[in-house]
Amino acid sequence: MPMGEIGGDTGPVAGAAEGEVVVEETGENFYSQTISVGGRHSLRADEPRTVGGTDTGPAPYDYLLAALGACTSMTLRLYAERKDLKLDHVRVTLTHGKIHAEDCAECETKEGLLDVITRHIHLEGDLKPQERARLLEIAEKCPVHRTLKSEIRIETRLTA
Repeated sequence: MPMGEIGGDTGPVAGAAEGEVVVEETGENFYSQTISVGGRHSLRADEPRTVGGTDTGPAPYDYLLAALGACTSMTLRLYAERKDLKLDHVRVTLTHGKIHAEDCAECETKEGLLDVITRHIHLEGDLKPQERARLLEIAEKCPVHRTLKSEIRIETRLTA
């Protein structure tokens, strides 16, 4: 597997096979992680200083928002290209927070806290109102959005 350098002198990261993500501690602090994606990309993750990390990379929820934002933008671009829409530029801004379930009238869950992701989509280009409305509908169909809204099964196995 290829080895990669992350952020200068952090040392090699074990490669991941195609279709695999490998995450492991760097040993630099309690939270700092190296991430190898498909043996081709190396990333960092950490927690902010306010919660005991050293802020050497995005936090896990930052990556979740990045995945949704990138997928949304790519999905909109793909649709616009296929439909020959005059979409010049897409920007997706996302935030994550939590609310009390009882504050959400349309939610099924009525106790505890709920995660809320707010996604602002900025479209530039000579688009008709109905094209903008359709692009908003298409944003709801991006694969990561659909995954986050669906039932998810995570299988965890101890390997050593």
